[in-house]
Amino acid sequence: MQFASFFLLSLQSMKIIYMLCLLTTVLNLQAQKKVAIDSFSPKEIQKKIDNYALIDLTFDVNNLPRHEANILPELLIAAEIADSLFWRQTFAGSKFQFIQDLKNDTLAKYFEINYGPWERLNNNKPFIKGVGPKPKGANFYPADITKQEFEQWNDSTKNSPYTIILRDEKGKLKSVPYSEYYDYYLFGIEQHMELAATRVIKFDSAFGKYLYYRGVGLHNNQYDNSDILWLQSKNNILDIIIGPIETYEDQFNGVKAAYEAYIVAKDTAWSNRLHKYVALLPSLQQKLPVGKDYITPLPGLNSQIGAYDVIYYSGDCNSGSKTIAVNLPNDEGVQTQYGTRRLQFKNVMKAKFDSILIPVSNVLIDSAQRKYITFDAFFANTMFHEVAHGLGIKNTILKNESVSLQLGEYYSALEEGKADVLGLFMITELLNSGDITTGSIEEFYTTFVASIFRSIRFGASSAHGKANMVRLNFFMEKGALMRNANGTYTINYDKMKIAVYELSGIILKIQGDGDKLAAQNLLDSKGFISPVMKADLDNLITLSIPIDIIFNQGLKYINTSRQGGNSERPR
Repeated sequence: MQFASFFLLSLQSMKIIYMLCLLTTVLNLQAQKKVAIDSFSPKEIQKKIDNYALIDLTFDVNNLPRHEANILPELLIAAEIADSLFWRQTFAGSKFQFIQDLKNDTLAKYFEINYGPWERLNNNKPFIKGVGPKPKGANFYPADITKQEFEQWNDSTKNSPYTIILRDEKGKLKSVPYSEYYDYYLFGIEQHMELAATRVIKFDSAFGKYLYYRGVGLHNNQYDNSDILWLQSKNNILDIIIGPIETYEDQFNGVKAAYEAYIVAKDTAWSNRLHKYVALLPSLQQKLPVGKDYITPLPGLNSQIGAYDVIYYSGDCNSGSKTIAVNLPNDEGVQTQYGTRRLQFKNVMKAKFDSILIPVSNVLIDSAQRKYITFDAFFANTMFHEVAHGLGIKNTILKNESVSLQLGEYYSALEEGKADVLGLFMITELLNSGDITTGSIEEFYTTFVASIFRSIRFGASSAHGKANMVRLNFFMEKGALMRNANGTYTINYDKMKIAVYELSGIILKIQGDGDKLAAQNLLDSKGFISPVMKADLDNLITLSIPIDIIFNQGLKYINTSRQGGNSERPR
C-alpha cells in the first residue's frame, strides 16, 4: 500500500474510534440549558478575527524516518482528544450546542478561536452578550465556590493539579481525580498512544516506552514515570507533549492543570548550537542579583535545549496567545533529579516575528533603534526566558515549602515575570563573559522591548500579560524606557541593565519569602495598562497590525507523499 494511502486510512479509522468514544462521553454529560444568543454583529466579530494573522503549519513527512511518519495519525488523534478535554475544562456548556445556537459561522469561528465566549486577548471580556464574566476557576470548580469555602475545606487532594472540584448530592465539595472524571477521553488517548508505541518501539525503544507510558500515566493520573522517559528519549525527531500541563487557566487558585498537546519535529542543526548554555547555569545561579540567603543549589543539571518546528497545537496552548517555547516537565521533583527540556518553536517564532513584531516595531520603537531588532535576538531572548525558569528558588527560605503553593493565584504571573527579567540578566552576564559571541546588548534589549509591546496587546488578564505590564511599567518608572512626543519609545541601555537587575532581585526575594501579599502588591501596582499605552496599542489595530496568530493545521497541511526511504534518519 502506498504510504499516503496508508496514512489517510489509518487516520480515518482512528477517527471513527475517537468519535465513538466522544459520543459516549457526550451522552453521559448532564443536559445543558440552551443559551439565548445575543451577540455583537458578525461584521464586528469579523474585524476581531482579522486581528489575527493566519499561518499555515505545514510539514513534510519526508523530514522524518518512516517509523516516525507512520505514527503521525495516532498522535494527531490523541491531540484532538486533548483539545476536547480542554474544552470541557474551560467551558461549562456544550460546545456543539452553543455553536448550533449561534447560527452564524463568523461568531462560531471566533467562539472556537477563544475556546468560549470570552476574548482571551482582551482581558477575557465576553463577546456574546448575556454570558457574564469568565469564571476565575474556569470549569475546575463549582461556579458558586468562594475562597473562604475552599480554604476552610479540609481535603488532602484539593490542591492537586490533577483533580476537579465538584459538589456532591448534599452540596458539599468533593475532589475527583482527572483519571476518573475524564475517563472516556483518557481511554481514547491511551489507546492511540499505545498504537503509536507498538509501531515505533522496535526502531527506538526509548521513544516507544515514552509514548506507551505517557498514555498509561494520563489514564491513571501518574505522570512522573513518563516525564522521566520523555527526558531520556533523545534520538527521535518527531515528538508529542500531551497532558494536563500548565495552570494558567486556573485563576481562582492557580493549581489546576489544563490539557494540551504539541506535535513537534526537532531541528537538529539549530539544536546543536544551543547545548553549551546548560553547562553555564550553575555559575549564573551564583551571580543572581539577590542576597546570598536566596541563592540555593541549582537543580537539574541534565537539562536540554532544542529547536523544533510545530506540526500541531491543541487545547490550552492553542487558546489565547500561541506559545512559542516551553520548559518542561513542571514537576519540581523530576526537575531536581533529571532536569528539564526547553523547546523553542522556531517556525512559530519566525511567523510572529515577521507578521507582528517587525510591524509593531516600525510604529512604536524609536526609528534610530529599529536597526537593532533581529530574529536571532528574538530567538535568544525567548530561549533564555525558558532557561531562566530553572534559575532561582523552588522552595521558600524559612518554611522550605513550595513557592507555587505559597503564592497561590499570584505564582504564575510572578514566575513568568522572573523568567522574563532573569533571561535578560543571563544574556547580559554571558555577553560580559564572552560566552555569547554574536549580537550586541542593543540588539537583545531593543528586541526584548519590542516583544513586550507585541505581548502586552494580549491584555493583562493572563499570567504572561500581568508579567509584561509589570516589566513595562517598572522600566518606565526607572527611566529605562521613555515615550517620545511622536508616540515612539526610546531605550536607555544603561538604565535598562540596572532596572533588569533590580526587578530580578525584587521578584526572587518575594519568591524566596513566599510573600503572597508582596506578590499581590507588585502585580496590582504595576500589572495594568495605562490610558496612554492603551491608546498607542489601539493605534496598532487601526493600522491593521495583527495581535497574534491562528493556524491552519492538521492533515491537510501535511505532505504525506513519501519519497522512498526506510527507517533510517534522513540526512
